[in-house]
Amino acid sequence: MDNLRGVVERVTYVNEEKGYSVIKAACKGYAGLVTLVGNMASVSVGAVVTVSGEWTLNSKYGRQFNVSSWEESVPASIYGIEKYLGSGLIKGVGPKFAKLIVKRFKEQTIDVIEAEPERLIEVPGIGNKRVEMIKEAWAEQKEIKNVMLFLQDHGVSTAFGYRIFREYGDESIRMVKENPYQLADDVWGIGFRTADRIASSLGIEKESYARCRAGLKYMLNLQATDGHCFVQFEELVKKSSEMLEIEASKISMTLDHLIKEGELIREPPDHIYLQPFFFAENGVARRIKAILNTFNLNVVNGFDDLLELLKKETSITYAQEQAEAIKQAVTSKFCVITGGPGTGKTTTTKAIIRLYSLSGKTVLLAAPTGRAAKRLSEASGMGAKTIHRLLESKPPNSFGKNADNPLHGDVLIVDECSMIDILLMYNLLKAIPDTMSVVLVGDADQLPAIGAGNVLRDIIDSGAVPVVRLTQIFRQARGSRIVTNAHLINSGKMPDLVGGKQGDFFFMSMKTDDKAELADRIIELCSKRLPKYYGVDPVTDIQVLTPMRRGEIGADNLNALLQRALNPNTAAVRRGAAEYRVGDKVMQLKNNYEKDIYNGDIGVVNAVDPESRSLSVNFDGSYVAYNALELDELVLSYAITIHKSQGGEFPIVVMPFCMSHYIMLRRNLLYTAVTRAKSTVVIVGEEQAIAVAVRNSGADERNTALAERLKK
Repeated sequence: MDNLRGVVERVTYVNEEKGYSVIKAACKGYAGLVTLVGNMASVSVGAVVTVSGEWTLNSKYGRQFNVSSWEESVPASIYGIEKYLGSGLIKGVGPKFAKLIVKRFKEQTIDVIEAEPERLIEVPGIGNKRVEMIKEAWAEQKEIKNVMLFLQDHGVSTAFGYRIFREYGDESIRMVKENPYQLADDVWGIGFRTADRIASSLGIEKESYARCRAGLKYMLNLQATDGHCFVQFEELVKKSSEMLEIEASKISMTLDHLIKEGELIREPPDHIYLQPFFFAENGVARRIKAILNTFNLNVVNGFDDLLELLKKETSITYAQEQAEAIKQAVTSKFCVITGGPGTGKTTTTKAIIRLYSLSGKTVLLAAPTGRAAKRLSEASGMGAKTIHRLLESKPPNSFGKNADNPLHGDVLIVDECSMIDILLMYNLLKAIPDTMSVVLVGDADQLPAIGAGNVLRDIIDSGAVPVVRLTQIFRQARGSRIVTNAHLINSGKMPDLVGGKQGDFFFMSMKTDDKAELADRIIELCSKRLPKYYGVDPVTDIQVLTPMRRGEIGADNLNALLQRALNPNTAAVRRGAAEYRVGDKVMQLKNNYEKDIYNGDIGVVNAVDPESRSLSVNFDGSYVAYNALELDELVLSYAITIHKSQGGEFPIVVMPFCMSHYIMLRRNLLYTAVTRAKSTVVIVGEEQAIAVAVRNSGADERNTALAERLKK
């Protein structure tokens, strides 16, 4: 084993889940920077590290030092102290003030901040307010470091220290010691496996009740992320037993106990539910039935005369399907209108809104995402809200509008309903009074919601509510190869891949043995060819969609390459290996009720403050501030997964699609991606991959019982 000691100059890569990092350090006795690789996720720029390990030679990256153990100490040299303070570790101190502080106090800098922080007022430019900010940040940072070191001692990634501290504060270490499995419930991003590693290190027995309980709940939550509302009893026992490496009999006993105590719910024949999904499924069915069974006060009388008036007003002749959909919507208490691109859903929705308005009814409009709500507003000429804003979401996860304080209005029209999961639908329906009429609009052939459930499809399949399917492609839409190819894909036929210069659907065939070459082609299209040909902004008008996050043509790597190609700004804030620059396109990764911003919202970084490691993001005119501890809620979004694109519409879509995505190649995935484009689609990859996706009609089956509940 060799030992090295050096100052961390750069953190070039961090995998937070695994704790793996790539760090550049200036080490005594070595010319140039040494590349350190290993589990060092909490190391900050400027820190002094002592590492043990061995030298290796990587065929791609050259000579590296493989770290097996490490220690971090506060730097002693003036250079190290300045780097340490200037790294953004302490709120209120960036490179500028770090230089001034070290110039004044030299080697005593750390001692002054630790014991006599009031002396910082001696530094030019630092006032009382900044002194207080530095004092608070230093104290908080010390506590975070304690949490990180504690976690490191127990063999897990200490990058989670920030999140744990944000959740528990000074109680962090006590909480972790008492019940590490609670982390999986309370701390975003920390799953069962991380909690289990801590528990094992703390000496909690492998077959303990606490571990079995946590493992079962983790498995149910894991299945929920795949869309399942319930899991079969035997399947749950088998999967949990394999994961925990415990006899099935012990898992079965724990499961029986959790059911007896009411923590989990068992419904015949053998469906095991987490409580929220059981109550949500039953609640959605109950609310739909209650709305359907309430006398309809909102019927639009004189439909034929009003439709004729509308035809004259708009100069639109509605097709028979559209007229049927409009009539169903203005005479039913609850109905669904579904159809693919070019079938007139928007025109039909506008007619429904107008007829209700002519009858003096108050209409509310909503959609699952900000992008979808904005499109609905633009199409209808009326204000539309996201469902969360309509329900007046409150932190941490409740809503101001509910059964006790319902929505006010006569009619609610909700667009892009394929995106709504069972929990959100339940919260929406709870806030709808029985007297209100409901119209759900969406494309049932798109990917289902990211969350659990298959709500729109289940409601349609139940036969319990009126459904009108729009199938006729209108003449204007037939001129678009995006529309015609989307319908070919949806019907199980190969799209027309031979495009002309004036078309809107292009396929670029590439052998994908060299993924780096394919990635380079994507970058060239987005940064040069398409902006030049169409005269568009490559950041706001072009969206890369990809089936996966990982790999050379996954969203993570493409984002790094696109940022480098499209955004030369130097004003930036770093978090680990991630860098956010002014002008970057970013996406919110979780619902943040306090900030009124939600999973999947896309914005642009409009300001950064390297001193405090904070930034501001413009989400369609709403400016949202993020401090250093909140940056993990953001990710670059020059490239996003197709699943994350649901509800969005982008002028130009560029998409890698090849056989290396084989596990993801499904018809509804390709169909969803193509229908996200407003004016142009460019697919780069292999024709064989498209053929595989078109043939694979089997959407992932989801364990849901909503359709059956509605049938009863």
